Amino acid sequence: MDSETKLRDFLNIPYDELKKMNLEVKKDRQAQKPEAYFRAKMRAHLESQVAIKAVTACFTDLEGRFHMLDYDKDFVLAGEDNLTFDGSSIKGFTPQDQSDLRLKIDWASFRWLPADIFGPGKVIVFCDVQNKDGQPYSGCFRSRLKEFARDLLQESGFLANVSPEIEGFLLRGVDAEQNFDEKQGLELVTKGGYYHCLPQDDLRRFIDLCAEAQRALGFENEKDHPEVAPSQFELNYKYDEIVGAADQIQLYKLVCRQAAKSMGCTASFLPKPIMGINGTGMHLNFSLQKNQKNAFYDKNGRASLSKEAWEAVNSILHHAKEICLIFNSSINAYRRLDPHFEAPNEIKASLTDRGSMVRIPIGNEKSARIEVRSVAPDANPYLGLYVLASLAVKGINASKLEKEIFAAVREKREKLPGNIHDAIRYFANGAAMKEILGEENHQKFIDLKKEVAHRSPRDLGTKIKYREIVDHHEIRNQMLWTDF
Repeated sequence: MDSETKLRDFLNIPYDELKKMNLEVKKDRQAQKPEAYFRAKMRAHLESQVAIKAVTACFTDLEGRFHMLDYDKDFVLAGEDNLTFDGSSIKGFTPQDQSDLRLKIDWASFRWLPADIFGPGKVIVFCDVQNKDGQPYSGCFRSRLKEFARDLLQESGFLANVSPEIEGFLLRGVDAEQNFDEKQGLELVTKGGYYHCLPQDDLRRFIDLCAEAQRALGFENEKDHPEVAPSQFELNYKYDEIVGAADQIQLYKLVCRQAAKSMGCTASFLPKPIMGINGTGMHLNFSLQKNQKNAFYDKNGRASLSKEAWEAVNSILHHAKEICLIFNSSINAYRRLDPHFEAPNEIKASLTDRGSMVRIPIGNEKSARIEVRSVAPDANPYLGLYVLASLAVKGINASKLEKEIFAAVREKREKLPGNIHDAIRYFANGAAMKEILGEENHQKFIDLKKEVAHRSPRDLGTKIKYREIVDHHEIRNQMLWTDF
């Protein structure tokens, strides 16, 4: 032990212990234990564990960008109800004259962190954004999703479960996206892909780093592998209830980015960072559970799906063009959905065709689900899952006439919008999104997307443009945004 380590004796828990501790909290979370239980338990841990120095509090803005603040542990324990931040500095949040917002810790989201990824002595919590008066902030879709999931369980007995499949690319160089050059493009770390990656290749070492961290965080890994395109990756893990699933999407991307940086690389979740090879998606496997049983399973139903599952599918497909902007909120996403290429851009459901917006995977009583394939990995997971679940429930609760209208879309064989300009138009003119999001958020989202869309031509062409990368909502910063 060196002298610096002796002086800084901060929390540094072995991975096997981290896994056990995080899975225990996850089990309590999935058992729907009350908020007071988690608050008392986690505060007691903070008070007793002197090696914890800071609590990383995180939240997500309207576009889906992940934000983190480190609070001193003692400050959190003494002033948990006074965690404030400047909302006017977050794009799409509050104006300058109404800048003060609060963070309310969701103690059930508490996780112990791998020290080699996040630094020693830290734990992380997800937060819900509140107004100055302590009321829920309408633009925080994590809190909106929590409220929706709670009401759905109480009123209908449905528990929403989600398993995401998130693809990405490993690029050569740190901050490769921020330093993007149109002439040079982005450099892949390897030309191998899918089953063509040796055990000690950079891509495989990166995947192993991420997988180990995910296990420690309680993800319950299932498989991890290179994807079809060169230098493309995907790490799969077990389904979770809908809010926990959205949290894990944000943690997944954070872990990947940090692991890549430690190797002198960049983990990119741009939907189509390089032309001529496959783009990346975030397939959302969605189902509803009731009375401890999978409500989407019916052994006698079409493709072994229940009537409720098909009603959910019909509603999602009926609103496909209107919700496309939510699932594909960046200019770059429409390169992946280009109708001239094989992509999940057809507004239909299929058991086999992976060009369908919705696929019905092979399933049984436990695994029956629907897979929404048209979602980009840069979408806001809370907003996307809120819309997805809302439309699914809308289909199930629809009148007989509405259900007939929703079902008719399967005969049309249409495609999703091929550019962000058309997607904005469908989103702006539709009634469902305005009702589900609320008029203020609906208009805010339109304004945010128009702000970047006007910098891009309707016909994207065959070359990745500088502005579509550096103006991307997960990449831009003040310097990049104002340099126009």
